Amino acid sequence: MGKKKADSDRSELAPGLVVKTKKRLVVAAGSSHPDLAHAVAGHLGTELVPTEHRVFASGEILTRFEVSIRGCDIFLIQSFGPPVNEWMMEMLIMLDAAKRASAKRITVVAPYYPYSRQDKKGRGREPISARLVADLFKTAGADRVMSVDLHAAQIQGFFDGPVDHLFAKPVLLEYFQEMLSPEDRAKLTVVSPDTGRVRVADQWSDSLDAPLAIIHKRRDPNVANQVTVNDIVGNVAGRVCLLVDDMIDTGGTIVKAAQALKAHGAERVIVAATHAVFSAPAAERLQDASIDEVVVTDTIPLPEEKRFPGLTILPIAPLLARAIKEVFEDGSVTSMFNGDA
Repeated sequence: MGKKKADSDRSELAPGLVVKTKKRLVVAAGSSHPDLAHAVAGHLGTELVPTEHRVFASGEILTRFEVSIRGCDIFLIQSFGPPVNEWMMEMLIMLDAAKRASAKRITVVAPYYPYSRQDKKGRGREPISARLVADLFKTAGADRVMSVDLHAAQIQGFFDGPVDHLFAKPVLLEYFQEMLSPEDRAKLTVVSPDTGRVRVADQWSDSLDAPLAIIHKRRDPNVANQVTVNDIVGNVAGRVCLLVDDMIDTGGTIVKAAQALKAHGAERVIVAATHAVFSAPAAERLQDASIDEVVVTDTIPLPEEKRFPGLTILPIAPLLARAIKEVFEDGSVTSMFNGDA
């Protein structure tokens, strides 16, 4: 009778279960910009997660996913236009709901990042609210954040996890390459509305093979939304000037810049911006005779009363959908922007 083999020689598999799991991408949205959310889902070839949004008589918000999202890679879309604080609270509650529903990974898709201009202390005893927002997202359950044209790229450093910083430039650039005539292209000058946007304007200058001009402005630190244009660096006389900025809030900076350009002999002034915040009285200001066209994207919903002749709104959904797909498939977001992201 042979010896019994030692237990270590047994070749059978340990008892257990074989489960075949697959990654699952789902897209849900807050209440702030349903048109954009549906457009993103459509470009991805899916539908939004059925979600219940309720506001009680007391003003408290309830969000509930009506189907299971357990184990899903969920992308929560919320655009933080006005009323920003209401949309912020709704997003935090959605994050908590997704975390408690056992989503595998949660990504906040915030086309316009809230409080992005409060990214540093300009005076003593001021908050850094952009950092606070990052902390709130993380605490509520966000694993990742995706946004378009942050007011300052350094905001990415406020997060411990990955940040996908997208750029609207390809969307805007394609429009101008198609719409500007050869005569306009020959006379084109890219203009930075202030020294803080010079790097971005310089990239536009390279892409359009056009010279660069810079407007030097001064703000009163004690008075919000008050701007004084001091000087223009560069030749703009007889030129088609393309003013590029990340956002337009009340429109004061852009209008004064356009007026200064026309006063220095500019033939036409076209404004290009990613985020159309358009706080009052921006819509009225932007119809100033010094501005010939305003081109923005739809990162923020614009009601009819904020629209006007001469305004062009470009869709950002294809860009967001492609970035979401790259993240989900462990692809490269950087490749979308020639290595700049």
